[in-house]
This record gives sequence, structure tokens and C-alpha cells, in this order.
Amino acid sequence: MWLVIAGWIAAALVFSSFFMKTMLPLRLVAIASNIAFMAYALLGLAYGDFGRLYPIFVLHACLLPLNVVRLIELRRVIAAVRDAGGEQAVRALAPYLSVETHQAGETLFRRGEAADRLYLVQQGTITIPETGAALSPGDVFGEVGLFAPHGRRTAGAVCATNCRLLTLSGRKLLELCYQDAKLAVFLARLLAGYVPYVETGRSGSGA
Repeated sequence: MWLVIAGWIAAALVFSSFFMKTMLPLRLVAIASNIAFMAYALLGLAYGDFGRLYPIFVLHACLLPLNVVRLIELRRVIAAVRDAGGEQAVRALAPYLSVETHQAGETLFRRGEAADRLYLVQQGTITIPETGAALSPGDVFGEVGLFAPHGRRTAGAVCATNCRLLTLSGRKLLELCYQDAKLAVFLARLLAGYVPYVETGRSGSGA
């Protein structure tokens, strides 16, 4: 009896996860379903069915810590937004950022190309050929194209020196904006140059 009830509860939690529109409640429901499925499998010990249910236990025992880690990462980002701490926000976004190194003279992208990510200068200097602007560590660029009507670059970017860049994919940016409204507002301010989130206090250089 209890085995059947536990199974239906676990199934109901999985079913409800498909109605979650943002990531925070989705992760919470996923964690609850992991625990419910593990309890369901463990009840098989009392009914002599654990031999058939242990793959379910192993699967959700592996998924549980993964969902917990993702939930912690998400809560750190949201907490950074709430505290409006710029450097803290960048640290919180670290799991979603990738590191790229480029040589002097290398073209990152040209005007009119499809925009797929934004960049944060960590080391080196970037120049924008169309305007002659020079971007130094702390500057964000490449964000304008992500929100342009056709998703195209409005200007090019070239490495004036050897550069180390942090990148955030356009798909992940939109996902982060979608999953939490406060995070979307923070990122909008960040891209507009209102939040001095690194030591230089400069951001939002377009492209």
C-alpha cells in the first residue's frame, strides 16, 4: 500500500515539474521528486521488491546532489542581485562563464555577424574598429547584438593585445533573465553600465 502511494507521489512531482516556468521552483520540485523516488525504492526493501527498484534508487541518488548544486548556484546569483554587489554578482555567475584567450590582432567578430555571446575583458585591450573605442579589463561588450532585432553584431571587435576574456552565451543569458525577474533587471543594469561590478567600474560598451 505505502509502496503504491510513494510511487504516485513521486510520479506526481515529476508531472508537476513540467508546469514550472522558472528554474528556482523547478529545481525545488526536482529535489523533492528525487527524494520521493528514493523513498519509493527503499520501501521496496519492506515489500521484497528492491531488486527491481534499485536502478531507480541509484538514478535519483545521483540526480539529487546535482540538483542541489544547481539550486545553490542559482540562489547565489539571486542573492547577489538582491545585494546589488557587482563583484559578488560576477563571482556568482562564474559557473555560467567560459574563459577564452586570444592573440593580439585576432578578430573576435565583425559587424553584421550573428551574435552568440557577450564578453567581459579580464586581461588585455579590445578595440572597436567602427568607433575607435578601446576596452580595458572590466568592460563588457558584445551585448547589444544579442538583443538587436535580428541578433546581428552592430560593430566589430579586435584584440589590440593578447587578451583573456570571460564569455556568457546568448542562450544562457536569456535563460538567466527568464528564470528570475530580479536577475533580468540586474543584468539589464549591468549591460547598460549602471552597476560598477569590477574594480575599474566600467561596463556596457556595445557591439
